[in-house]
Amino acid sequence: MGLLTAALIGAGATTAVVGAPFVLAGIGFTSAGIAAGSYAASMMSAAAVANGGAVAAGSTVAVLQAAGAAGLSGAVTAAVGGAGGAVGGLIALLI
Repeated sequence: MGLLTAALIGAGATTAVVGAPFVLAGIGFTSAGIAAGSYAASMMSAAAVANGGAVAAGSTVAVLQAAGAAGLSGAVTAAVGGAGGAVGGLIALLI
């Protein structure tokens, strides 16, 4: 593995882990709950309609809100970092 490839993998992983909380808050998954009028509110509404009026535990909306409220767990941090690293590696292949 070249130095540039390693640097891009590291940069991708770091950017993903550091940026994830900002992205979650930006789309409406905040520590105070789902922001009114946000993309997250639209997701929650669609999930509730599809599930008979409630948002199912373990659903995408529930998991994202938990991450927005409490931060990323260790497992999720590892997964986000891995995905970011993979994107960095793909970019290295393209350049």
